[in-house]
Amino acid sequence: MTPSSVPPLLSEALAARGYSALTPVQSAVLEPEAEGRDLIVSAQTGSGKTVAFGLGMAAQLFADGALPPAGMPLALIIAPTRELALQVSRELSWLYAAANARIAFCVGGMDPSKERRALAQGAHVVVGTPGRLRDHLERGALDLSALRVAVLDEADEMLDMGFREDLEQILDGTPDERRTLLFSATMPKPIAALAKRYQRDALRISTVGEERGHGDIAYQAVTVSPSDIEHAAINLLRLHEADTAMLFCATRDNVRHLHASLTERGFEAVALSGEHSQNERNAALQALRDRRARVCVATDVAARGIDLPTLSLVIHVELPRDAETLQHRSGRTGRAGKKGTAVLIVPYPRRRRVEGMLRDARVQAEWISAPTPEDIRAKDRERTLEALLAPVEFDEEDRELGARLLAERSPEDIAAALVRAYRSALPSPEELIEGTPEARKAAQADKHRPGFEDVVWFRMDIGRRQNADPRWVLPLICRRGHVTKGEIGAIRIAATETWFQIPRNTAGKFAAAVARTAGADGSDESGVRIEQAEGGPAETPRQNAKHNARQYRSGPARDGGGGGSRGPASGKPHRKGPPRQRG
Repeated sequence: MTPSSVPPLLSEALAARGYSALTPVQSAVLEPEAEGRDLIVSAQTGSGKTVAFGLGMAAQLFADGALPPAGMPLALIIAPTRELALQVSRELSWLYAAANARIAFCVGGMDPSKERRALAQGAHVVVGTPGRLRDHLERGALDLSALRVAVLDEADEMLDMGFREDLEQILDGTPDERRTLLFSATMPKPIAALAKRYQRDALRISTVGEERGHGDIAYQAVTVSPSDIEHAAINLLRLHEADTAMLFCATRDNVRHLHASLTERGFEAVALSGEHSQNERNAALQALRDRRARVCVATDVAARGIDLPTLSLVIHVELPRDAETLQHRSGRTGRAGKKGTAVLIVPYPRRRRVEGMLRDARVQAEWISAPTPEDIRAKDRERTLEALLAPVEFDEEDRELGARLLAERSPEDIAAALVRAYRSALPSPEELIEGTPEARKAAQADKHRPGFEDVVWFRMDIGRRQNADPRWVLPLICRRGHVTKGEIGAIRIAATETWFQIPRNTAGKFAAAVARTAGADGSDESGVRIEQAEGGPAETPRQNAKHNARQYRSGPARDGGGGGSRGPASGKPHRKGPPRQRG
């Protein structure tokens, strides 16, 4: 039941949408004390805040129960990203559909000439991103002189993204008597300064729970070896088999790599990052809504404002930078009363930092072990039985083919073939290194696996100071020496050099391949020199195994290939290390 202050046309739209009651934030903006006032609102992602400000600004838009003819915009909604602006536009479209509201959509990456034509034809509401709105304002296409309401959605994120100057120029072009609604999950000093400058006697509204970051999200934390982050993500996807899952990475390079790795393994995945065009983003989101894809790999910025009703699993493949980012990422699930799960993959050296971040976010996370292949196979058996025993309607052709099969094979053979066909479509789980201190000590003590009792040491002229990392050192060794991961033993990365083992029976072939792939000075196109060493790193005065060198095990070959990456990011083998591009 909606309050009497809501125009009848909007009440009817809510009822048609299935609203039996308003959410806390929607009710709060309609309280008598909030009527006509500037507002500063803090609410959880997924709490219905778009509908909240849609209802809250209705009093300024409607006259005698109806909207006036479309002309200069009466309301302006500013959002940090294209996806969030699109979501806002969709929500307002159904909410104001019966009122025949004209809503103009202005965001970067779209055709600006079409947007200018839409503005010239008149609009009641304009929804857009700061940069594009400022551009239209400077060109004279956007006239805000009749504006009655301005809404800043996720204002803290807009300031974090560097839009302060754009926001100030836009707000300076609006009438002083306009109403300003500021929605922000946090209240840092820049937000307080913005509110003080552009709001008058603003009412502070907060519906954020004090006990947990989000009541409909179950938080879990998984401790893993740093080299097993990607494999842990794969096993989590396989364990949950969520209708839709979102995996977060820190950079666009890491999104690209993880997306390629998942699709190679058979996952139906799409990617979202700052390098994708608006058409590519729309296609990816539509694939998720149509169930043609079930996994989305994204950066923080690209995932802002995404609303997928079937999203039930969020995996933080790379850790969020702070508590606010953790909540924004996790808030993609557990929306509109539905339950969701958010899992943090925590490299064991960073557990203490994550525990502090969880405290800051007021989140109680369950620390669990990474799913093992045995755990996943047990789940697969349950899901297989459930799927194959589910009621199904058969037509005559189905029954005819079934009868022919029974004539040729036993029922047991047919059932086994059906199970095999069902299970063969599932990606294989990964073997993980245990993340406990005892397991790590055991791995360090086990220095000689079968076939590596007699080895030859080789040396590379790069080390930690050149950002050497096993994720790109290992593929480089495989490429230069024409070997697979299974033919490489221990890898030790020191300050300025890297040592690795090759079995003696293949060392000659390896050295010859390295020589063929090197230039005149002994290095390849990336400037890395590989040469056979006399003895091992422990026999060299420059080495100190405890303080100056880190040891890595290449492990047996996986997926039948050599040179695959072990981590979530696929750095390029150059001397300055892999680049990091945000967004």
